[in-house]
Amino acid sequence: MSTDISGIIECRPGARLWGPDDEDSVWEAAIDLFLLNRGNRYDGLACLFGVRNSFGFRPLGEGRGFPPDASDGLRGEFASHGGSDDVHGTTWLTWAELAATDWQETDASGTRTRASAAGADTDWCRVWSVMRVLSEVHGTENVRLVVWFY
Repeated sequence: MSTDISGIIECRPGARLWGPDDEDSVWEAAIDLFLLNRGNRYDGLACLFGVRNSFGFRPLGEGRGFPPDASDGLRGEFASHGGSDDVHGTTWLTWAELAATDWQETDASGTRTRASAAGADTDWCRVWSVMRVLSEVHGTENVRLVVWFY
């Protein structure tokens, strides 16, 4: 049985203007992952999220769950996929974490790098481009990708 991924890139525009603790610094849905990512290569899912990790990557954001401060847009999209009853492996990553990632780190065999699995030359490049641009406007901690698997 295959594993598919869905998700949303969110940003928090108010955090840069008023600070992350301000009541108006809420997360907003920016773009659906479906519009940017055409694949579900398992090596990418493994190195990023720990899903189907037979490769032995040290996942960047495994098992964090659904963010309690999720945007209304994200909540609606997640619910349309059945919510927690029909999906598994919900987690998220900020652009700050991705920007600080050692893309040359390898899997357990030492042959596959993070870059080859989910770097700039993979289907993830469009996702990273959107997140990078949003982070230039809103700050690296105020842009995240929230995903779930089914």
